Amino acid sequence: MRAVSLVPSLTEAVAVTLPGVLAGATDWCERPADLDVVRIGGTKNPDVDRIVSLAPDLVIANEEENRAPDLAALRAAGLEVLVTEVRTVPQALTELDRVLTACGASGRPAWLAEAEAAWAALPEPVERRTAVVPVWRRPWMVLGRDTFAGDVLARLGVDHAYAAAPERYPCVPLHELRAAEPDLVVLPDEPYRFTADDGPEAFPGLPCALVSGRHLTWYGPSLARAPRVLAAALRAARR
Repeated sequence: MRAVSLVPSLTEAVAVTLPGVLAGATDWCERPADLDVVRIGGTKNPDVDRIVSLAPDLVIANEEENRAPDLAALRAAGLEVLVTEVRTVPQALTELDRVLTACGASGRPAWLAEAEAAWAALPEPVERRTAVVPVWRRPWMVLGRDTFAGDVLARLGVDHAYAAAPERYPCVPLHELRAAEPDLVVLPDEPYRFTADDGPEAFPGLPCALVSGRHLTWYGPSLARAPRVLAAALRAARR
């Protein structure tokens, strides 16, 4: 089996489970750190010709991460493309199982079983808080409806303020974010790299949780530790 992955989190999942299967991955596929495969461009602008030249048995994609025209071009070139859809934690676990099976896994890897157990063992939150969750600034963009990260936070007792927005990642002016009067602001370090010096200053008087974007938005081996890592960061953000 030879596969090309267009999704960083799925690249990590396949690489750690089935070493040697990946023939290519995007420039953004940074995990595992020692991944040595052909780079085929970005998630939004992959080099279709280069992917075709690798003659993979399977191209792994995601309906949110990758553009439909690129996937159509790959199919037109005769390649099989598996497209995942991940909006919730249970979906992520199911889709990971599907991807790994398609890549030749004979059984469920230990990390996936650990991830499923970690999320199943989460207690019911004793309190619920509302958060604004920016994913970009200049302009400010936040989590909106129907997102994987939103489901992750909800399972940890944090409801994001724009869950009912028409868009999945709406642009919202900063003054409106402040006017929403959330209990806290959740600032991940990807896709925009919010830091202690870049982000919290925009929300004076509000507690800010600086969280790992990988644990908030990736669906792969990081899911096993995500509940613990994120819960600790969220607990640290109190008024």
